[in-house]
Amino acid sequence: MFHGLGMNLGNLSLLSKAKSRSLSAENPTGEKGKGAMAINPGHAPSKDLGQGWKVRPCLGIAAGEIKTLADIEGPGALQQIWITPTGNWRFTILRIYWDGQVQPSVEVPLGDFFCCGFGTDDRSNHAGANFRQLTSLPVCVNPGSAFNCYWEMPFRKHCRITIENLQPKDPADGSKGGITFFYQINYTLTEVPVDAAYFHCQWRRSNPLPYKTVHTLLDGVRGQGHYVGTYLAWGVNNNGWWGEGEIKFYMDGDKEFPTICGTGTEDYFCGSYNFDVGKEHGGYREFSTPYAGLHQVLKPDGLYKSQQRFGMYRWHLMDPIRFEEDLRVDIQALGWRSGGRYLPLQDDIASTAFWYQTLPTAPFPALPGRDGLEVI
Repeated sequence: MFHGLGMNLGNLSLLSKAKSRSLSAENPTGEKGKGAMAINPGHAPSKDLGQGWKVRPCLGIAAGEIKTLADIEGPGALQQIWITPTGNWRFTILRIYWDGQVQPSVEVPLGDFFCCGFGTDDRSNHAGANFRQLTSLPVCVNPGSAFNCYWEMPFRKHCRITIENLQPKDPADGSKGGITFFYQINYTLTEVPVDAAYFHCQWRRSNPLPYKTVHTLLDGVRGQGHYVGTYLAWGVNNNGWWGEGEIKFYMDGDKEFPTICGTGTEDYFCGSYNFDVGKEHGGYREFSTPYAGLHQVLKPDGLYKSQQRFGMYRWHLMDPIRFEEDLRVDIQALGWRSGGRYLPLQDDIASTAFWYQTLPTAPFPALPGRDGLEVI
């Protein structure tokens, strides 16, 4: 029997017993027949229209507040998420908890989850430098700051999603640090196959990466699963090319040497030869495809914005990296020095790793405070 999961064009015509539900500010519980019920006489745009109109399209999340977006009894699966947040996206933390676990299986700055590790919602420059179109199968970022994901996230007993606002208050200018948060979480209530694993996502940062060390994307994973994606927000602190380093996957007892070893950073992200099409053609070439992309190239302005920054993603949708017991992932940062020799770099590397695995989820390293999250 088809349960309404694993949707694609080939099974779109199939009927199932799955039930469609959706969470938003207009229906925060997702209950059947409970949408658009808000009564808010203080909502000025809808004051002449009343209940059933656009009364509560978004949430306000105060500085320091943790807001629960989803509290769903299973079995079921998240199938699509749309979010448009204001504020600094590094200071907004997304967490997802499966089946009553205390440990989140997803803990990541919101922007990095949607491959926008350098962005803020700068309304004074609405059409400016922060937006880059991203067009891939599991993640899309659309004008002007619309975050979308299509990762299927099954759960058996329970799903809880929270958002934490770490924006600072600033008494000097009267800023209260609150953000405006628009969202829609589309999910289904249905039976979940016994061999379906749980979605996980973890963020880490090396800033700067110590000399002659590697950046760890993932470590301490225990259980059976498969690795499905990488996003890197890479700030370069040297002149010259920065992407000679190899990514390595250590699985199922690997110690000093990995089972899977890449050939270079741009190679892993499905590019080649420095993503460079020649200075006469613009140098670095941004691209966004269903499975991989270099969709952000942020260049110095010649004054205060002095470092080049690069945002890139690689989805292992057709080539998941499977492990049975454990997994560790790291990447080197290498440029060039005199004499045709590699230069170990000391860059700012923030990584987001995406994978599925069995429960329980091992504890993640603690996220840094606001200063450790911030992009300067």
